[in-house]
Amino acid sequence: MTLTNAATEKVRDFIENFEATENAGLRVSVLPGGCSGFQYGLNIEETSEPDDEIFELQGIKIFIDAFSSQYLDGIEIDYTSSMMGQGFVFNNPSATGGCGCGSSFTA
Repeated sequence: MTLTNAATEKVRDFIENFEATENAGLRVSVLPGGCSGFQYGLNIEETSEPDDEIFELQGIKIFIDAFSSQYLDGIEIDYTSSMMGQGFVFNNPSATGGCGCGSSFTA
């Protein structure tokens, strides 16, 4: 998994605004749902869960549960801003399909 510089800056902003402790990190998850079967989730959390995989990217702690881990290998998370809107974008080489909204995928 990688975070682009734009995504890293935005996550750092969220963590600072959340007034999180030094144990806080970004939870990256995959949840059943969306129009293609799975959707991504991002949350700032104070601590990890006991069964989480924990690692650090560009100084940001990343928390991933066992279910989500199988779908996130090689994913790149970016943050874009344009006249059409702004938000996180997931570039997942393991996805076999997706939908027009870009927030759900098929594996």
